Amino acid sequence: MSAIFPLIGVVKNYDWGGHDFIPSLLGIKNENQLPFAEYWLGTHALGPSTIELPNGDTKPFTSLGNSLPFLLKMLDVKEMLSIQVHPSSEVAEKGFMREEKEGIALTATNRVYKDRFHKPELMVALSDFWLLQGFRPAKEIAALLNEIDEFKSLIPVFEKGGVQALYRFVMEMPQEKVDTILQKRLQHLEEKADSFSKNEADYWVLKAANRFCSEGKMDRGIFSIYFFNLVHLKKGEAVFQNDEMPHAYLEGQNVEIMANSDNVLRGGLTNKHIDVAELLRNINCQSIIPEKTAINLESDREEVFITPVNEFKLSRFILQKGEQVHLKTDAITIFLLTEGRIEITDATSNFLLEQGHLSVVVLPGRDIQISAKENAIVFKATCGHFTVE
Repeated sequence: MSAIFPLIGVVKNYDWGGHDFIPSLLGIKNENQLPFAEYWLGTHALGPSTIELPNGDTKPFTSLGNSLPFLLKMLDVKEMLSIQVHPSSEVAEKGFMREEKEGIALTATNRVYKDRFHKPELMVALSDFWLLQGFRPAKEIAALLNEIDEFKSLIPVFEKGGVQALYRFVMEMPQEKVDTILQKRLQHLEEKADSFSKNEADYWVLKAANRFCSEGKMDRGIFSIYFFNLVHLKKGEAVFQNDEMPHAYLEGQNVEIMANSDNVLRGGLTNKHIDVAELLRNINCQSIIPEKTAINLESDREEVFITPVNEFKLSRFILQKGEQVHLKTDAITIFLLTEGRIEITDATSNFLLEQGHLSVVVLPGRDIQISAKENAIVFKATCGHFTVE
């Protein structure tokens, strides 16, 4: 029996996606200029991958076993994603069962809990990447409230109750008050719109307003752009989002791995379903200083991204043309090529990963060799301390 199978993922055409990056890697034409936002590799029910058999037939990924505990993706973020958090396992289980009992279809636009699982996630930048992550230090928020005239009315709320009280106040504020505050702020920013850079919150506020605010109605998600940390990653750098960590992706391309879940609680800056009350029940309002994910260099040039979760393990090989790597798969493993050209071989078969053929899955306990036919970057995704059920 073959131990290596070409893996065919699923494209998600969300409206925030770019038009060229993912189609180019997949070797397909995007003649209709659809947004190619995400490319899923895994067994999630909302986007299960398939494997290609030696005779050319295809089968569900799950034919190799049951569901994986992780989901691997590529993202192309052209327009910013929603203000969001992911629930804990306990909350996800209860929320999923509640919505099942209420008869809300999994594909319904107002469905919040798509499965029973939490969704810790790790992202590795494939380009310059900007995101929001966690609340800024309290001193920075205090200074911001004092510096921005339109926000000075919020100072008493912050002084009395801190970050959590401030955020709840603006997220539950009557829409009329939201419009009054943010319209004045935007009028001020538009006078000097060309002067802002991507490393300033005001740049993203203007971009969000152009997309999500119309006819005088302001999106309260804009407050989050000011109150969350603005993070700029260089290509190859990574960050981790744990349960209840507020965040939003703003721009760039990445590889992302997460627990096998699609549970997202949204609070604004999106055309998808927003549930502010559910977000506020599950958000961590502790101020943080964002940290880039540490990398351990393991044997044979394998760079492992260190995370505190068991569901997944992501590593990366950066290879020069002619270099070879030998390894043994401890569990079912997905390899995803993002640059260059490589060959993956075992005792009985070999597969070329290149444009149009980006990924394979390898069964556990197999000795394989990776050979770089060109300078290449390939990611290896597998279970953490889990085994496939």
